Amino acid sequence: MARKSGLGKGLGALLPESPSDHKGYISSYVPVSKIIPNPRQPRYKIQEESLEELAASIREHGILQPLLVSHEQDTDRYVLIAGERRLKAAILAGLDVVPVIERQTTEQERLELALIENVQRADLTPLETAEAYRQLSEDFNLSHEDIAARVGKKRTTITNTLRLLKLPPVIIQALIDENITEGHARALLGIENADLQKEVLDNVIKLGLNVRQTEQLVRRINTSKKQSPKPLSPSPEIKSIEDRLRNHFGTKITLKHNPTGKGSLIIHYYSNEELESIISLITKE
Repeated sequence: MARKSGLGKGLGALLPESPSDHKGYISSYVPVSKIIPNPRQPRYKIQEESLEELAASIREHGILQPLLVSHEQDTDRYVLIAGERRLKAAILAGLDVVPVIERQTTEQERLELALIENVQRADLTPLETAEAYRQLSEDFNLSHEDIAARVGKKRTTITNTLRLLKLPPVIIQALIDENITEGHARALLGIENADLQKEVLDNVIKLGLNVRQTEQLVRRINTSKKQSPKPLSPSPEIKSIEDRLRNHFGTKITLKHNPTGKGSLIIHYYSNEELESIISLITKE
């Protein structure tokens, strides 16, 4: 699919300086009741406090920047592409109509435009951004390079943001609840084991670790894992001796033996009666 000009260059590049200067743009006022949400809107929620502040500004000065909409075919409705906060604040301010700039778009373009607007205004949470990237990647078959070009980010940024969706639900919830930051979440991605990730998360929250301290903790854990050799399986000879002793004593036997002839023999027991039985076998009493 060919790349669209303007995407990735800033939201301003998507809007005409004058409607007459760009073919395909229509500037007008439409009733708020005829504007429907963008089904591909990446943002989950809007802070009520910021919405009240914007509504107060709209009551005082009006809407300074028109909303970007797309006319829905064969209806009198418009799909909102960019300007969700302005629309909600306008309704809160009691406006019946709002200024819009109309642009015909595909479903993919609606997601791209909404994503660009929110990313540039830093309105999205890390997970909202990651979910929008996922839609572009999976629903529209765009590569990470394609997405980076459209939203004006580095490819590595796209890849690293998408990795957040691979975190366990408990860490994702901690990120949503703002108990940790995106930096903490990225650091936790450095641990492969999900149970260990949760354990480190608990310590991060409990001790109030910052991102740098969390990264250092993850590095120490990974270094410790690399330095700890995996226990070797017993040789067939040792295994045979363990089996003979297990049959004799009727319990689990662990034999640790090194080439120098030194080692230890562990006889496991699980009750007082079993211990007495083992002692009797050893002492022949």
